Amino acid sequence: MYIQTRSIVVEKGNSSAVVERFSKPGAIEEMDGLIDLSVMVNKKNKEQEEVLILIRWESEEAWKNWEKSDAHLQGHKNSRGQEKPAYIISTTVNMYHVQTVKEGKAYGKRA
Repeated sequence: MYIQTRSIVVEKGNSSAVVERFSKPGAIEEMDGLIDLSVMVNKKNKEQEEVLILIRWESEEAWKNWEKSDAHLQGHKNSRGQEKPAYIISTTVNMYHVQTVKEGKAYGKRA
């Protein structure tokens, strides 16, 4: 399994705009090898909020296929020249090769 995380830190009160953007249906859901995409919010800080997007892929190859897909490239091409919203403080992207997964009793159950 291969995981990409994207941490977007925004000014207080702006996390919903980022959540909305990443929660809309998109081409990524149709991509072979995508396990799931989760969008989480941390509002504990008094001055800023963090939106964490976690994207799980079956393999690094599946992620690479997404990165070079026409749908992904077109999405970035369409956003070129657009200014980053002023409320975004920082963005950090990390990639991980999963080494171990332990399944709990609730594994496979959906809320």
